[in-house]
Amino acid sequence: MQNGGLIKKKIIALMGPTACGKTNLAICLSQAMALDIISVDSALVYRDMNIGTAKPSPEELKSAPHRLINICDPAFAYSAGQFCTDALREIKDIHAHHRTPLLVGGTMLYFHKLLFGLADLPTANSEIRDQLLSDAEKIGWIAMHKRLAEIDPVAAAKIKPQDPQRISRALEVFLLTGKPISVLQKNNVQSVLENFDVMSIALIPEDRAWLHANIEKRFETMLKNGFLDEVRALRDRGDLNENMPSMRIVGYRQAWEYWDGKIDLNTMKLKVLAATRQLAKRQLTWLRSWNNLIVMDPKTVSVETVLGEL
Repeated sequence: MQNGGLIKKKIIALMGPTACGKTNLAICLSQAMALDIISVDSALVYRDMNIGTAKPSPEELKSAPHRLINICDPAFAYSAGQFCTDALREIKDIHAHHRTPLLVGGTMLYFHKLLFGLADLPTANSEIRDQLLSDAEKIGWIAMHKRLAEIDPVAAAKIKPQDPQRISRALEVFLLTGKPISVLQKNNVQSVLENFDVMSIALIPEDRAWLHANIEKRFETMLKNGFLDEVRALRDRGDLNENMPSMRIVGYRQAWEYWDGKIDLNTMKLKVLAATRQLAKRQLTWLRSWNNLIVMDPKTVSVETVLGEL
């Protein structure tokens, strides 16, 4: 594609709901073409969180390296803004080596920021975040949400009281800038990939029962592979808590409750499956609202069908 006489460099984006087979397809594509994979997954950025995030195995990563995996300790937050900065750096490096970036993942917020624009928000401030966390421990996140509603009712209407990460970020932005995050998000939007030719492929299953069966099968495999031990090891570190973004990832949040003795094993399983299905539903809702997607059914998709679109 050309823009003002300049040929835009290509990027391929492969997205879809959790457990639809994105990783396997991406690996196969990278072996069939000169593609380098960039992970678009807010869970895979964390080190020592391998089983519950369905992170590619060491063998898979050896045959098809993924960029932006294992780049952050679970004790730290990783934002969509930081992802855009990191992803753009990796995209430019891949193009510099005369290869094509393959963006793969299910974190639709990250894809949305890359494809449609990023608000000019301040970077995280650890001192303010620590103070907000301390306040939350004293008064609870419901009260913190009410505090947000007083200064930014628009943002509070969009953020659930059960979402401490987004509540904290909205309050942090207000404390840093004196302006509501809803106002800043509306203005100063910067497009990240406008100078690239992006081909977006969405794996959207026609059979929802097929996806739910995949979710259940994958979780059973996670349990057999030691997922609960993984969460216990993270919990035993002593520097993590259940309110941190890393520990609020689907599966980890419920497993933490189990180790805290708040729920039994069967309840934990049911809650993980329900939360994962809800995650898939939200991902599909994002995708169905986007234009210019090449939609494929993960049940029948193949390397050949994807290559036929390139």
